Amino acid sequence: MTPRLFVLCSRCTLFMIAFQLRKDNLSGIGTLNEKHLHSSLKEWCSLPGDRFEIPVEGYVVDIVRGDLLLEIQTGSFSAIRFKLRKLLRNHSIRLFYPVPLEKWIIKLHEEEDREPTRRRSPKRGRVEDLFRELVSIPGLMCNPEFSLEVLLTREEEIRVYDGKRGWRRRGWVITERRLLEVVRSRVLETPADWLELLPKTLDDVFTTADLAKEMGTRRDLAQKMAYCYKKAGLLVQKGKRGRSNLYSISE
Repeated sequence: MTPRLFVLCSRCTLFMIAFQLRKDNLSGIGTLNEKHLHSSLKEWCSLPGDRFEIPVEGYVVDIVRGDLLLEIQTGSFSAIRFKLRKLLRNHSIRLFYPVPLEKWIIKLHEEEDREPTRRRSPKRGRVEDLFRELVSIPGLMCNPEFSLEVLLTREEEIRVYDGKRGWRRRGWVITERRLLEVVRSRVLETPADWLELLPKTLDDVFTTADLAKEMGTRRDLAQKMAYCYKKAGLLVQKGKRGRSNLYSISE
């Protein structure tokens, strides 16, 4: 494909997205949030013989595969924590959670005659980002009936301008996420699987600052990880170093 033809195709794609979203009435900002992503991931996860949207003990489950319940969560884990805890009493559950390894941001401007813009976000996700949500359900990490599959994805994030909302993004509000590709996935099922996420270079006793340094990430993420591991019984506190808690892996 020539560069000129590629540009024309890209513009056509952007205008198609813009037309569809405006057609669906963007005045209800938030009502479209994640629907496309959720349905696309459901299709990606499905196998022949799966049953979809099945009522189970007062809840609707995304996919039922024999005795296994499959749930896809693209947002906050706090929204489904009660559902998971109740269903885990009598069922095995696998939770799928997407983390955007690469994200393209599409902005739809107020003026309909103005072209949408598309740019790649400099942020790149990683498996450990799941701990930002896992703080809502850390006790499930070592539940033998629970497993979590992190899907590293390429996504498009659709934004529209709303001057009354979206102050964190200077008036731009996320209306939808669209799946482009699942690049790879990682299953976390046993205590050993979870412990493999900790850097091998950590000392036997460490702080969250040490963890952040070895991971090459911000300390707030390391603190969330330590919290989850401690709640799951995989880390124990070993006193303090100055004002920082010391941790070691449980024996």
